Amino acid sequence: MRNNTENSKNTKEIIKKLFKYIKPYRRYLICALLLSVITVTFTLWAPILMGDGIDLIISKGNVNFSGLKKIIVKIGAVIAVTALAQWLMNLCTNKLTFYTVRDIRLTAFAKLEKVPISYIDNSSHGDLLSRIVADIDLVSDGLLMGFTQLFSGVITILATIVIMISINIKIALIVIIITPLSFFVASFVAKRTFNLFQAQSVKRGEMTSHINEMITGQKIVKAFNYENESKKKFEKINGELETVGVKALFFSAITNPSTRFINGLVYSGVGIFGAVSAISGHISVGQLSAFLTYANQYTKPFNEISSVITELQSAFASAKRVFEIIEAKEEQSDNGLHNLDTIDGTLSLDNVSFSYTPDKPLIENLNLDVRKGERIAIVGPTGCGKTTLINLLMRFYDVNKGSIKISGKRITEITRRSLRQSFGMVLQDTWLSKGTIKENIAFGKPDAADEEIIKAAKNAHAHEFIQKLPHGYDTIVSDDSENLSSGQKQLLCIARVMLTLPPMLILDEATSNIDTRTEKQIQSAFEQMLKGRTSFIVAHRLSTIKNADCILVMDKGHIIEQGNHNELLSKNGFYSKLYYSQFEQS
Repeated sequence: MRNNTENSKNTKEIIKKLFKYIKPYRRYLICALLLSVITVTFTLWAPILMGDGIDLIISKGNVNFSGLKKIIVKIGAVIAVTALAQWLMNLCTNKLTFYTVRDIRLTAFAKLEKVPISYIDNSSHGDLLSRIVADIDLVSDGLLMGFTQLFSGVITILATIVIMISINIKIALIVIIITPLSFFVASFVAKRTFNLFQAQSVKRGEMTSHINEMITGQKIVKAFNYENESKKKFEKINGELETVGVKALFFSAITNPSTRFINGLVYSGVGIFGAVSAISGHISVGQLSAFLTYANQYTKPFNEISSVITELQSAFASAKRVFEIIEAKEEQSDNGLHNLDTIDGTLSLDNVSFSYTPDKPLIENLNLDVRKGERIAIVGPTGCGKTTLINLLMRFYDVNKGSIKISGKRITEITRRSLRQSFGMVLQDTWLSKGTIKENIAFGKPDAADEEIIKAAKNAHAHEFIQKLPHGYDTIVSDDSENLSSGQKQLLCIARVMLTLPPMLILDEATSNIDTRTEKQIQSAFEQMLKGRTSFIVAHRLSTIKNADCILVMDKGHIIEQGNHNELLSKNGFYSKLYYSQFEQS
């Protein structure tokens, strides 16, 4: 009972949210309603005309042909008007549905750009993809069927009741008394289908996520012979999807036959009672014919509405998943914050503490002062907090305690846009958007001239391999392009930063995918780029950071050693052991 109440409450909330998106296009809704009234009115007028025509056939050889001719002309006009009104109604409902769903999808996608990075990190990318694409398509299908059939169905039921009562109230009461059973059947099924369709959507999202992961990491899957395990996991998810899918399909499938059975009882009752009334002279044969047609038209919408309810339950379950994205908590607004207009290159961390989860401390009481133009290297074992520190500097995550200042200003007091424009990042994980090489290099400076782009590519030692591509700088690439090696992708990412040349730089294993010869060339380019710029260099190969002004040695979220290369070696501590261990391994 409690679950039914919660489902009803959830459905009402979802409908309310959907109508917020429908509201801007209410003109289509109003037009669809008016056209639905016209369609139903003319559809219900046709049986009256046919009944009148039947009554004009009095007996053998006694037929009013002139009257029949007029009625046939009227029926033709009724059919023409009904067809036109129905076409216009479908046009309006299509526009209403597609515009509404378009806005929902745009809102959901826009929200993904406003949520904190933590939301994306903690969500399955395949599931997010499923919600934005597949679930919204299901919402579209449900709304389209709902608007198309629900309008005309409800109006048909109401109008038919009025007409049947005007013809014969006793026969009309038989119809009215029996048909509510259809609603009880549909309601019974609908209460059970919502949870099943919701579970089906969740499982579909899991399947999309798994397939996405396996396709993205196909080489790793094959390299580690993970095919069988992947298949088993897929079969498990697919089996669970089959279980909930079959149950959902079963309940949705029994709705229509159940309501048709009730409607058959209605039609039989009208036929029997109507025939007795016609024999006794209470109604004419033409009226009985019209009544049987109305009884059929009256019950038909119940079948359609029961199908609509099933589709709507699926749509509401999918809409709920989409609205979970739309209603996700956004990053704290930058309204009222100042732009970082002047940057002197200084940076400080004052008693900073941070953890991704409250029960697992990572960085605790971290203090650091960086002067203008200093080259800061960050080293330490995996998981010590190096990349986390970069995330905090870029404000991808906010500190739990303490403060970070750039040019004397707290980063929480300046806009994220101006903060991130102050940094240039080259990460170990490369990323290219689908587009030309030229567009990818100019990602942070779309208005850059071709000469600037080529100069940046030359500085990054990418110009040579770009020229060898089929279309040079106009070659289309993407993040999963097979025509570029990992090293070439990384060179393009380096060129992207060299084009913008921001006042501060972050290099997180920036040359990890590049061969030794090219790395030396890149290092010389970096030397020029880093002059006068404050920079943070995360490195595992300690030979690449010998020239750093200051090396921070981190372990378990703390700076355990600090100094330049020679100073740290002379201490014969953690850094010294880490440095010499690399040569022992090599």
